[in-house]
Amino acid sequence: MQSITPITIKSRLATAPKGKPKFTTTVKGKNGEEITLADPRATRALVALMNQHAVIGGAACHWGGPAAFAEMMSSLHGIMFKEENWFDHYNFVNDAGHAENGIYALRANYGFDGLEFTDLKGFRSIESKLTGHGEAHLNPEGVLISNGPLGSGLPQAQGLCFADKLQNNDRVTVCAISDGGCMEGEAKESFAAIPGLSARSKMNPFVLLISDNNTKLSGRINDDSFSMTPTFESLTKLGWHVEKVENGHDLEAVHVAIESALESARNNPNVPVALHIKTIKGYGVQKTMESASGGHGYPLKAYDANLTSFLQEIYNNECPEEFIKWAQDVVASKPEATTSEAPAVKKEKVQPGIASATIQAAKEGLPIFSVSSDLQGSTGIAAFHKEFPERAMDIGIAESNMVSMAAGLAKNGFIPLVDTFAQFGITKGNLPLTMANLSQAPVICLFSHTGFQDAADGASHQATTYFAATSSIPHTEVVSLSCSLEAEKYVYQALKQYAADLEAGRVPNSYVFFYGRENFPQYYKEGLNYKWGQAQILTTGDAATVVATGPTVMKALNAYESLKEEGIHITVINNPFVNKPDTETIGNYINEAKGRLVTVEDHQVKGGMGSLLIHDLSSKGVNFQSKSLGILGEFGQSAYKADQLYAKNQMDEEAIINAVKELMN
Repeated sequence: MQSITPITIKSRLATAPKGKPKFTTTVKGKNGEEITLADPRATRALVALMNQHAVIGGAACHWGGPAAFAEMMSSLHGIMFKEENWFDHYNFVNDAGHAENGIYALRANYGFDGLEFTDLKGFRSIESKLTGHGEAHLNPEGVLISNGPLGSGLPQAQGLCFADKLQNNDRVTVCAISDGGCMEGEAKESFAAIPGLSARSKMNPFVLLISDNNTKLSGRINDDSFSMTPTFESLTKLGWHVEKVENGHDLEAVHVAIESALESARNNPNVPVALHIKTIKGYGVQKTMESASGGHGYPLKAYDANLTSFLQEIYNNECPEEFIKWAQDVVASKPEATTSEAPAVKKEKVQPGIASATIQAAKEGLPIFSVSSDLQGSTGIAAFHKEFPERAMDIGIAESNMVSMAAGLAKNGFIPLVDTFAQFGITKGNLPLTMANLSQAPVICLFSHTGFQDAADGASHQATTYFAATSSIPHTEVVSLSCSLEAEKYVYQALKQYAADLEAGRVPNSYVFFYGRENFPQYYKEGLNYKWGQAQILTTGDAATVVATGPTVMKALNAYESLKEEGIHITVINNPFVNKPDTETIGNYINEAKGRLVTVEDHQVKGGMGSLLIHDLSSKGVNFQSKSLGILGEFGQSAYKADQLYAKNQMDEEAIINAVKELMN
């Protein structure tokens, strides 16, 4: 058999730090020798501090995950960093993206890649490569495999390990994963594939670190979904050598276990090793340890006076002065409160409209059933779950399973709702959604956090192809929501139409609703007609027609106000019905504006709302010249607010103004 010689790729990962961490602790290794490691308490304190800066900037953050992983990461890095070119000896993959900020904190303690504590203050900002989840395209010095969507790192680690075997590399692959991530289908596929391939001598040594704390974002896994114990017990049958660590916060016990696991994997690469490590999410602070979600998010507010006591609790009242002073300086920098006039129209998330529509329809007797995958608090359907607990099921962190389960409900006369972040819905849920329609089992999808609206979480969470991914699925209507009233009106109409179709013996369409994360006006114009399928005319003018959708509607209206001050009047149209646009109405206004058209969306330009609209207009003989604003074939990144990313990608108010003026010239 002819051998394959791959092209050599020089690692871009930074070399191991030359010195010890600034804040250390000592443990005894498996052979009884004394070993210096980074102090996990310092990791937790630094996470609390760096998160504080991100929250001040307007971003959400994770605390519970990195607090649970601190001992594991301290031990593993202490082992890996014994080698200067550590990446030649280890593939390290962090599947648990919500714990990545703990790795940043740990490595800043080491001074890895020149990181200093001051660099942590920029966490999740648009200027920093310390993004919300680890991203190789922005931080190749620190991240080998981008993470964020749970369960996706493990199968890529499988590929790394398989490739090392092909190349005869002397390298061990280590992957860290959470119990929530283990619920994902792709993770479970790797649970079988890794030992299966290893048994055939197709893999290099592999070590899996599982953090098991029975906790996900919305609460306890056992209570909300189902026990993961049988899954973990099945690993031995699948071919893993499993060792259990009962106290994942006993650093010495964790370190000895990891040392032993690495030795076992090296001695027998045909049997991968899984360390089943019992942890406590939010460890170090009693309140988050006891919380049902483990303090998944950051429990402190901006400039929170409790920051110092939070740090002291982590250190049992022996917190280093450097951290105390840092906290005191942050709290003392709180700006003076300013009074501002309340907006004419209240601002809120789109999500309350989702909840209102579903609750109203259920009270009217529609057989709605909601299947969620852990994010119901973020998507807005949690209020429906509270009102109708017997009509809801959290299937766990498993988006593909969620959509397919909903299809089964549809075949039995229910109106199934599914919800998650758009990025997970259109990727992990895309084939199941296609198969649901092929099976004549339509599903109603509530997919939030579209595009750059999920600013702080970074590129892994930013769906920028959601219209393209769903608009061409047969018998699927794609609707982009821009405000809560619009959501209430259109989701309710979809539910009613679905029920009417069932009662008439017709197969309903699937409906996919997309919406953002931040606050928007409850509505944009008094007395709007929310008739299904019709474009909304928000302003009129003959200089140009600007067609916006979702989060960019407000940008277009701001551009209208600015241009009006210069005597330039534009038509602003909200186009919610992305794959069935109201071309008759839109075409008429384009004609009145001398054929000048600007489209703007929080989406890739290719395959987006604008390209679909332009194609339809052209096929119907409308004459126009156009400029399309959106994302131009790039991934996103972390930022405190979506507006920063809109400005960087030239899809904000200023970009709309410039596009209008270019067309006028």
